Amino acid sequence: MSSNLATKLREGTKKSHSMAENVGFVKCFLKGVVEKNSYRKLVGNLYFVYSAMEEEMERHRNHPIVSKIYYPELNRKASLEQDLAYYYGANWRDQVVLSSAGQAYVERIREVSATAPELLVGHSYTRYLGDLSGGQILKGIAVRAMNLSEGEGTAFYEFKDIADEKAFKTTYRQSMDELPIDEATADQIVDEANDAFGMNMKMFNELEGNLIKAIGQMLFNTLTRRRTRGSTELATAE
Repeated sequence: MSSNLATKLREGTKKSHSMAENVGFVKCFLKGVVEKNSYRKLVGNLYFVYSAMEEEMERHRNHPIVSKIYYPELNRKASLEQDLAYYYGANWRDQVVLSSAGQAYVERIREVSATAPELLVGHSYTRYLGDLSGGQILKGIAVRAMNLSEGEGTAFYEFKDIADEKAFKTTYRQSMDELPIDEATADQIVDEANDAFGMNMKMFNELEGNLIKAIGQMLFNTLTRRRTRGSTELATAE
């Protein structure tokens, strides 16, 4: 039996995917405008989100549906811990705070796990397929924009337990297509994936204000330096 879930998810989340890419924070990121403080807050939120999702996936590893797309080699919690240690230091656990949008995201994952575990498929798809598809591009942008050294602060984008990411994505999609679900359940999973995109966008929107403030401050500092330099040069000329 084939549910064609992979195709349904790809087609059914196109609009949400496009909307997520057009959030100000993401557009700035894709253009190479990345402010380290905002970025590390995002990494902190993702740590809590992935921790929740991976705990619940592990909890349901024998579930008739969840078990079919349970691949521990996808887990991101440990890599996010590594990045947080880089951005915050050894005591990062005392500094990282979950935002309100991140809290709502985590609560939804917990709720789904408790009431309809099969919907975790929508969350898994939204997070992991995106990570595998655009991870290396985003890693390159982060390295250049924040002037990172190779291997520092970008562990999140590295899937060291997956030798061939393209082949793995094919396997993952095939596993989704073979899930023992009916049309109604498939539709519910697509709806949940769209909701996951929405929760992601809310996290990005929270960070957008921080990014705009940071960019404004950088521009202000640049203009101030120029004015000061100009005044100094004028005084010297006089």
